[in-house]
Amino acid sequence: MNILNLKVLPRIFWTNLRPSGGVFDYAQTKERLDAIEIELSKPGAWDKPEALTPVLKEKSQLSTKLNMYEGLSEAKEDLEAWLELAQESPDDESLTALDGQVALLKERLAGTELATMFAFEHDKSNTILEIHPGAGGVESQDWAEMLLRMYNRYAERKGFKVSQLDFQAGDEAGIKSVTLQIEGLFAYGLLKGEAGVHRLIRISPFDSSGRRHTSFASVDVYPDMDDDIEIEVKDEDLRIDTFRSSGPGGQSVNKTSSAVRITHIPTGIVAQCQNEKSQHRNKATALRLLKARLYEQELKKIEESRRQDYQAKEAIAWGSQIRTYTLQPYRLVKDHRSNSESGNVDAFLDGDLDEMIRNHLLYIHAQGKKD
Repeated sequence: MNILNLKVLPRIFWTNLRPSGGVFDYAQTKERLDAIEIELSKPGAWDKPEALTPVLKEKSQLSTKLNMYEGLSEAKEDLEAWLELAQESPDDESLTALDGQVALLKERLAGTELATMFAFEHDKSNTILEIHPGAGGVESQDWAEMLLRMYNRYAERKGFKVSQLDFQAGDEAGIKSVTLQIEGLFAYGLLKGEAGVHRLIRISPFDSSGRRHTSFASVDVYPDMDDDIEIEVKDEDLRIDTFRSSGPGGQSVNKTSSAVRITHIPTGIVAQCQNEKSQHRNKATALRLLKARLYEQELKKIEESRRQDYQAKEAIAWGSQIRTYTLQPYRLVKDHRSNSESGNVDAFLDGDLDEMIRNHLLYIHAQGKKD
């Protein structure tokens, strides 16, 4: 690093670092967090733990915000210290350490930049993410499972908690469908741009002739509904079916009809859960999933049901993809909305999605300004 460039680093990297304002209003956030902790410490506060769920969720989100700000401030202070040392003694050791601090601050600033783009209240919510393979049998089902691994790895990198609410294995390999609950601050805001059709181009491991195949899978993303958000669902509008949970069989096979499928008759939207052994808990989860889908439908003002039969869903096909993952004859991931690309396909499929998600959010933000 050129010593002449060191003097401009503070202005470049922390011009937008402020103790207050917007997402990073430190004083207001800390004041609210302190108030919650006082309330939770009062006698009798934990007599009804179920009533504390929204409060504990808010506490977790506020703590995450403070940690984000404090981590950014710490990186700034460390960079200032190394900058001062490197200016006094610009040896290889101090310059190498300074490079590391610059990279760390860049990473944390990128995270704060993303957070400032979450303008809608539900962006900070947990999210429900579903994956469905398109036509193509085992090849598309295997691609759906690759996407499942990718999103699991991404959530792990972000420190999010992932729960598998519903899973249907493929006949030979891969999956027929999966529903995940992903819990973490801004989980929905980060992942909502993943909704759409994902295309894979590769030499299929299931083709003995070694031919190149194109496979499709769709991803749906919804904000996870809080229990205190009111969505009117009439009992007479619901059809509730029970069935045995699918699984590998053997001693662990479910011999009772504990899985639940709920159909909202007016819209045709379907939600199901088979994750729990209790039919009651599966029903509660399926109802929450149904409400999330109805809520998302209202938010986006869509005119037709999002839960149509996937065999009739022409969207999981050519010309409708939001992103293409090419493994042969070259290696590239391309987002067709923002035109951003990544040549490190292996890292991308291993959950390194931050740059692509950031580019998409910047693209959406820019489009919003134009409108």
